[in-house]
Amino acid sequence: MTFKNIAVAASAVLALGGAAAAGDLKPMHSRSINLGTITGVAYYTVEPDGYHVVATLAQNDAGAPVRFETVLVSGQTMTLSTPRAAGMPPVKVEIGRTADQIHVLEALATN
Repeated sequence: MTFKNIAVAASAVLALGGAAAAGDLKPMHSRSINLGTITGVAYYTVEPDGYHVVATLAQNDAGAPVRFETVLVSGQTMTLSTPRAAGMPPVKVEIGRTADQIHVLEALATN
């Protein structure tokens, strides 16, 4: 599947699932991820062993998509980031679970 196909599918899901604003994420609703030159979508499902978070990212239409998967229990987070020039903080998005909520936010960059 090309990044263009993923982007079209993600747009359709976002149109049905609501705006891609920072904040809580609902099960099976995607949210766009923007890491500068790398973009994609993230969603999660509720399973007995935890919340299964999936993020699919690619650099552009020509780039092969990469999928990241993790299982979060309450109190855990995953961070997606891309480096920038020397001395510049990375671009980050943090996905975390608190109780039965998944939060997506742009993490504050530190040097």
